Amino acid sequence: MQAYLARRLLALVPALFFASLIVFVIVRLVPGNVIDMMLAQNDVGADKLSRDQLIATLGLDRPMWLQYFHWIGGILFHGDFGRSLWQNTPVRELLGARLPVTFQLGFMALIIALCIALPIGIYSAIRQDTAGDYLTRSFSILMLAVPSFWMGTMVMVFPSIWWGWSPQVNFVAFTDNPLQNLKQMILPAIILGTALSAITMRLTRTMMLEVLRQDYIRTAWAKGSWSSSGMRCATR
Repeated sequence: MQAYLARRLLALVPALFFASLIVFVIVRLVPGNVIDMMLAQNDVGADKLSRDQLIATLGLDRPMWLQYFHWIGGILFHGDFGRSLWQNTPVRELLGARLPVTFQLGFMALIIALCIALPIGIYSAIRQDTAGDYLTRSFSILMLAVPSFWMGTMVMVFPSIWWGWSPQVNFVAFTDNPLQNLKQMILPAIILGTALSAITMRLTRTMMLEVLRQDYIRTAWAKGSWSSSGMRCATR
């Protein structure tokens, strides 16, 4: 087990390196110039600096490879992810402010996904090849096909058009108002949890069918321990 974890951790190093390299290069190859955008919008730090001074301040006058090693070195040796070009704020502070919200949303989505996927996946396996099984599998395929961001957009757009209702945009921390925070987070958590439940539902159904087809389960049925017709159908 320890050797397996060590191998996985070692394999993570080149994966993170290439991911960071790809993201770094793509950001600089995307059409457009962040300097022009900052000067055009008169952003913080750009109003009193000329174009050349701003380029030198951001270190964009150096070769791309040198920019990359300066950035990755700051992360590895100092924990410095750089500064936001728009807010002139350290990226580490921005990540620290957003991680608790991301963790809460992910945790709520996971709980919702398990509450949906486990009972439906077990039912689908027990009632294999029945109308309920086909219905639940169709639901999982639909949730896999529908992007979460599209579903979230529709939830925001159509209720505002039809009923004049839209979810609250300003975030309320759990420590400030727990009830308001949960009311605000439950809708995006349901959207993310529903999409996640599709994958978990299919995995649960597959694993359940594998267990139901094991020899010791068949032996128990042969001895008359279980008599459910749906269970017998699942082993066919």
